[in-house]
Amino acid sequence: MANVVDQLKAMVAKAKKEKGVACFVDGPNMIRKELGIDLEKVRKRLQKHGTLKVAKVFLDQYASDKLIEAVTNQGYEVVIVPSDVDVALAVDAMEAVFNPNVDVIAVVSRDSDYKPLLTKAKAHGKETLVLGVEPDFSSALKNTADVVINLKE
Repeated sequence: MANVVDQLKAMVAKAKKEKGVACFVDGPNMIRKELGIDLEKVRKRLQKHGTLKVAKVFLDQYASDKLIEAVTNQGYEVVIVPSDVDVALAVDAMEAVFNPNVDVIAVVSRDSDYKPLLTKAKAHGKETLVLGVEPDFSSALKNTADVVINLKE
């Protein structure tokens, strides 16, 4: 009986320590044939930092039905934006900054436009991750994040 109680205590302790991760993917910037980004690999890399609580891919109005279906099948929520995705992604990510179940804000992009988002998230006590690839992986973005993950390594 004591062994079962110890196991339950260990499970509760682990659950309390597990961080909640919110992931926001800049689809037009990252989901390109020439970059070869695999959203399943993104998910696995993020699981090392906690439990994925939010997983959204932002796409523009030109996204094909096949792409939308593929992203959905990977377990990500698809957000279609009628124009540039940057503002919509930043607004949703800032909402996650104020979610008490989220400890880590992860942005999958190469775009320096998300630097202010990461700065604000850090100011509010969130750990920040940026996942990207070369070419054109913003130095400003990499230098702002707490953790940088090159998806080609």
